[in-house]
Amino acid sequence: MTQTRTARTILAASAGLFLAGLGTGAQAQFDPQGLYSTRDILDAEVHFESAPASEPSEVVDILLGDDRKVQAIVVDTHDSVGLDGDTVVITNQHYRLVNFNENGETQHDIIVETDTEALDAMPRYDREWMNTARERAREAWDSTGEGAESAWHRTRQGLDRIGEGAENAWERTQEGAERAGRRISETLDEWTRDSDG
Repeated sequence: MTQTRTARTILAASAGLFLAGLGTGAQAQFDPQGLYSTRDILDAEVHFESAPASEPSEVVDILLGDDRKVQAIVVDTHDSVGLDGDTVVITNQHYRLVNFNENGETQHDIIVETDTEALDAMPRYDREWMNTARERAREAWDSTGEGAESAWHRTRQGLDRIGEGAENAWERTQEGAERAGRRISETLDEWTRDSDG
């Protein structure tokens, strides 16, 4: 293990302590960055609180909803995590991103905050899971979006028209998309919790 990787592993294991307020200088490492590159996130090491001695795992995909927001990450787990190297889906409520400076550049680590039981119950990522998740997310969108278009396909033609009516319609469309996005996130979290039991 290189010195850099050792330092990152120690950083990841200590992140909770820093965030709790220990080490005033180190706390600045966790300030929000504001805008994130998916390339940087895909390069991030993944550390599991329930397996602190494990080797880092790897983000292999980022799942986005129709609202264009991240709904989950997909992680190839290292054998030492205890999941037989399975690829798992981790929804937003189960992880956090840690920013830190390394050789003058901002780097990221992902900390998965689950106990061993919840970790074992995380969905395995495969074609069947993706097809079912896509269908459930589509149903959540349809039931909550109230006619809102997918943000991927939405246009702003309404704003090109004169009059406040078009702007109000656009705002209602955005609000519907936001509600639908929250419902998609809740659906994936509920599904994950259901598989826990």
